[in-house]
Amino acid sequence: MSAVLADTAASRYVPSHIAGNPATLTPLQRELIARVSALGPRWAERAERYDREATFPFENYDDLRTSGLLGICVPTEYGGLGADFATYVMVAAEIGRWCGATALSFNMHVCSCMWSGFIADALDMTPEQRADHARIRAIHYERIVKQGQVYAQPFSEGGAAAAGAAPWGTVAKKVDGGYVISGKKIFASLAGAADWYGVLCTLERPGAEGRGTRRDSMYLAVPANAPGVSVFGDWDPLGMRGTVSRNLLFKDVFVPEDARLMPEGLYFQAATRFPHMFATLSPTYLGVAQAAYDFTVQYLRAEVPGMPPVKRRMYPTKQYAVAEMRIKLEATRALFLQNARDATLDPDKDTRMRLYAAHYTIMENANDLCRLAIRTCGGQSMLKSLPLERLYRDSRCGSLMLPWTAELCMDRLGRECLYEAGEKDEAIEA
Repeated sequence: MSAVLADTAASRYVPSHIAGNPATLTPLQRELIARVSALGPRWAERAERYDREATFPFENYDDLRTSGLLGICVPTEYGGLGADFATYVMVAAEIGRWCGATALSFNMHVCSCMWSGFIADALDMTPEQRADHARIRAIHYERIVKQGQVYAQPFSEGGAAAAGAAPWGTVAKKVDGGYVISGKKIFASLAGAADWYGVLCTLERPGAEGRGTRRDSMYLAVPANAPGVSVFGDWDPLGMRGTVSRNLLFKDVFVPEDARLMPEGLYFQAATRFPHMFATLSPTYLGVAQAAYDFTVQYLRAEVPGMPPVKRRMYPTKQYAVAEMRIKLEATRALFLQNARDATLDPDKDTRMRLYAAHYTIMENANDLCRLAIRTCGGQSMLKSLPLERLYRDSRCGSLMLPWTAELCMDRLGRECLYEAGEKDEAIEA
C-alpha cells in the first residue's frame, strides 16, 4: 500500500482485506487488523522519507506504542493483547502493506514476546523453571506494556549459526549474579533504535570454552545503553532501508540473571519444536505484494491522486497482466493463511515441508508481483515520487534474509521430499 492509496474519495476501488474474507476471522483478529488499517495511511506517507534517508521509523513506533500494539503478543495476564501466532502474522502483513520497513523491524520486537510467551508455555520445563520464567518475563513485559519499550532480536553473525547449522559465535559466560556477553551481530534491525537487544548467544560452560553446542543457546536481554554495547557501520542497502540494520558489538557486557528471556537450554528446544517462528519475516512481504497489486489497479483506473486522470485499463495487455497478478497474489495469500493455521508445536513432516514451501513462495512471489506491477504500469513506475520502485527494492530483499533464505528453503525441502528420518544413501562406486 502507499500514500497514493490513502485518499479514496475519488476512487471506487476497494482493496482486498489482507486475510481475504474477514468473516472467517476472530473478533480480535478483525479488530487488530482494523487498528493497523487506521494507522496505515500516515505510515505510507512517511515511507518514502524513511527509504530515501535510510532512517528509522520512530514516528510509526510512536503510533504502535500509543495504539497498544507493542504488546500484541504479550499474554493478557501481563497486560498485553494476547495475540496468537495466526493473529500476529495477519496483523504483520497488514503493517507491511503500508510500510515494509516498519513491519520487518516490528517483527524483531514481537519475536521476543512470542518466544517467551505462548511458545515457552508449551515447552517442557520443571516446575521451578516455569515459576522462575513467569517471574522474569513479568519484568520484560512490564517494560513493553507499561513503559512502551522496544526489544530487538539481533540474529545474524555472518556464519552458519543464523541458519541453525552451528552454535552462536556470540558467547555468554556465567559469573556471580549474571552473565558476561561478548560477540558481534550483523544486519541487526533496530540497531540504535531499540531499548533492549534480545541477544542469541552460546553459554560457555567452565572447562568447555569454545566447545559449546546449539543446545547451549541462551536468549538474553541486553540494555541498549549498557557499558560495552556499541553500534557501528554504515547502512545503505538496496531495500528495507528504514530497518536501519547496522552492526552491534558486545564487549564484556554484564547482564543480571533476570536478563533471561527464556530459561537456560530452552531456546534450543523452542527452535527445534516450533519452526514456524523462522518464517515470521514472510508476512511483511505478503503485505508488500498486496500494496503493489493495489497500486497497479488504481493506476490503471486513473485513480492515483495527483496524477492526470488517464485511464489505461482498456488495453488487453494491461487486463491480462493484472489477471496474472491477481492469480499470483491469491495463491500466495492462500499458502500464507494455511501456514498461519498450521503453526503448532512439533509439526509433522508434511506440515514442515508446507512451511518451507509457503515461506519460499511468499518471498519469491512478492518480488515477482512487484516486477509485473512495474512492467504493467510502465515508465512512470520508475519515479521515486511513486511507490512501486521502493516496493520492488523492498521485495527483492526477502529471499536473501536468514534464517531461511530462498536457497535454504529449497535445500531443506528437496531433502525432506526424498528422505525419511534416518535414511542414508549407499556409497556410489567410481
